[in-house]
Amino acid sequence: MTTDTSSAAPCACGNHAGQRAIDIHAHFYPKEYLDAVAAHGEAAGAHFVDLKGTQALKVGPLFTGPIADRFIDLDMRLEDMQQSGVSSQLLSLTQPMVYWADERLADHLSAVFNDALAAAHQKAPEQLFGFATLPMQFPDRAIAEAKRVAQIPGIKGVYLGTAINDTNLSDRSFWPVYAVLEELGLPIFLHPLKVVGMTDRLSEYFLANILGNPFDTAIAAAHLIFSGVLDAFPKLQIALPHGGGALPFLLGRISHGWSVRPECVHLETDPRAYASRFYYDTITHDEKALAYLIEQVGVDRVLLGSDYCFDMGLEQPRKAVETLDVLNDAEKSQILGLNAKELLKM
Repeated sequence: MTTDTSSAAPCACGNHAGQRAIDIHAHFYPKEYLDAVAAHGEAAGAHFVDLKGTQALKVGPLFTGPIADRFIDLDMRLEDMQQSGVSSQLLSLTQPMVYWADERLADHLSAVFNDALAAAHQKAPEQLFGFATLPMQFPDRAIAEAKRVAQIPGIKGVYLGTAINDTNLSDRSFWPVYAVLEELGLPIFLHPLKVVGMTDRLSEYFLANILGNPFDTAIAAAHLIFSGVLDAFPKLQIALPHGGGALPFLLGRISHGWSVRPECVHLETDPRAYASRFYYDTITHDEKALAYLIEQVGVDRVLLGSDYCFDMGLEQPRKAVETLDVLNDAEKSQILGLNAKELLKM
């Protein structure tokens, strides 16, 4: 049953108060997943840490916490959605994901999380949907889980790291997974996990997130372009977080490198042309940056995102779109929800 949030004060959402807002970037730590990590993860290096009464999770260099109740409790989430004017969320797991686990545990944790997505959708079928987690370090297992979740109501795509442990997404071992995802019509939403530089030059001042996340997204996108993944799977849809990270602002440099460097001549098409193959969320923290992103890739490639409920996210994600003067009302409606509705077949 959907939680009654009628007592919550609605968001002041301007001229688009009636527009369905679909947030594609919202994180979820179901209790079932956390319990499974606690029960089976210790031997694989997963450790829970107490942060003044709230748990955090550490796996190698990845540290996630505090994992506040709002990440777990769906009733609290639905209330927050009411407050922010978000109609629907696409729930996704984030670090440490399941890539640190052995084959059996990774497969188990993926299934536990994905089944929790199904339960969340059953609880609020018009509001909560999910991006499934796959044990990508074991491609055969990932393929089997992708085929399973494609039959589960409410699952609208899959969530992958910008790298799988230390392996780039261009690696040929992942191509059979991409083939299946393309065939199943399951879009991919990427998110940084173990980012470049996080254990050395970006280890201070939260720079692994502030700088490392957008850099790692650009690295992943470049690998997908130059490796031929996007050419080999022309119907595969991929969304990039945090406004595409550094990618939109480096398109000119990437294009120039392609035109002069022998390492890049194998690509027949200017890599700038591939920018519109990706989708991008709205989390740029700067209206000029968001306007530039839209100018570079087109309004039809941009989707609403919040990064719920991390402090690096947006508490009022609609505001970034509704206050952007370069957009007309129809374009704002596209970004708020119509683009996601079309992409995810909602």
